[in-house]
Amino acid sequence: MHPAPAFRVEDRAVLLDFIQAHPFVTIAAGVGGRPLVAQAPVVIRDISGEVALDFHLSRGNALAPHLVQGFRAVALASGPDAYVSPDWYESADQVPTWNYQSVEAEGSVAVLSDAELVALLDDLSAQEEARLAPKPPWTRDKMSPGKFEAMLRGIVGGRLFVERLEGTFKVSQNKSETDRLGAAKGLGEHPIARLMRDRA
Repeated sequence: MHPAPAFRVEDRAVLLDFIQAHPFVTIAAGVGGRPLVAQAPVVIRDISGEVALDFHLSRGNALAPHLVQGFRAVALASGPDAYVSPDWYESADQVPTWNYQSVEAEGSVAVLSDAELVALLDDLSAQEEARLAPKPPWTRDKMSPGKFEAMLRGIVGGRLFVERLEGTFKVSQNKSETDRLGAAKGLGEHPIARLMRDRA
């Protein structure tokens, strides 16, 4: 996360909403003396008042064999990002920068049971199919008998218990309104430009 307090977000509701809106995360861990990275969609869980992120990986993924013994990891949810040219500021002597939104969730990871993995897959497809409304949602009931179970053997599920949750929403809020809006104008219709204008 960016060290500047101006960009830090700590409101858990805001951060969880961000992960919900950007559920395809990067999972990074140091396991067996190696840095390993995987990408996976997540479903947010409330487990007896604790926040967890459930995900699944191909059994061929380098992190998959380590799920059984568990490990610590960071899941990074990324939103829009954009290069900001100093030419767009009214103030002189500025430097280029990059505006972006991201949220980190850190904690211990454990393997899911077979039943939990099936529940995750059902909930994940329901979560993402809901974004496609009014399309009728896809469910695994549409698959041929036995096909889902056969494909299930190729994946393994994990659960990251969130112990640290923080975000960086860097949208030029450290700049003057004139400079921020000038940079937003330079970015045109980019999603980051809208976020920069909304700071006004």
